[in-house]
Amino acid sequence: MRSPTSHCPLSTDSNTRSRNDLLAALPADVAEALHARAEATELKAGDTLYEAGTLLRQVYFPVTAVVSLVSPMQDGACTEVAVVGREGVVGVCAFMGGGNALSSAVVQRGGQAWRMRASDIADLSRDSAPVMQQLLRYTQALFTHMAQTSACHRHHTLTRQVCCWLLQHLDRQVGDDLHITQERIAGMLGVRREGVTVAALQLQREGLIRYSRGHIQVLSEGRT
Repeated sequence: MRSPTSHCPLSTDSNTRSRNDLLAALPADVAEALHARAEATELKAGDTLYEAGTLLRQVYFPVTAVVSLVSPMQDGACTEVAVVGREGVVGVCAFMGGGNALSSAVVQRGGQAWRMRASDIADLSRDSAPVMQQLLRYTQALFTHMAQTSACHRHHTLTRQVCCWLLQHLDRQVGDDLHITQERIAGMLGVRREGVTVAALQLQREGLIRYSRGHIQVLSEGRT
């Protein structure tokens, strides 16, 4: 799979659409020290940032990109266990002492991010209480997100699972459009594509989405 290599200019202003919220919540002097060790990068949809079980060498703070954390199966399939956008960081194991990734990270929606060496974020979290506190708060939120996703997969109908998946990704991007196939959604949910097709048709009949090949639009009246 492809790995991210391109660089891009990235704003650090207070516009909520052009920042990473986790970094923006840090004190100004701490954020400046962290940004000094980071570089802006452009992530492309389909990029694999790291594989499960591998040593983490970099972490990513998404700005406009959205990243799926996926758990690989023995048959080669992958199931999404969480999604990360501008609210967080991809690669929490880097500062928690483990070092190896517990899941794979795949870019779901291309966009901008800050990239930092895993060793740098580990040093900063050790030496700066505000950095460690913010990272731990986010990690707690991420684990809660994973637990809720697991419960959803166990107890909710497939239609509700599809709704949850769509809203989780829309919450982390600008706009109401998703460029993704039903087959890809099925893979992320770990279900058959035919089931996602039935769910999508139901949501379209109810006026909640508009679907065409590789494109889903969540209608504004359906989200209110």
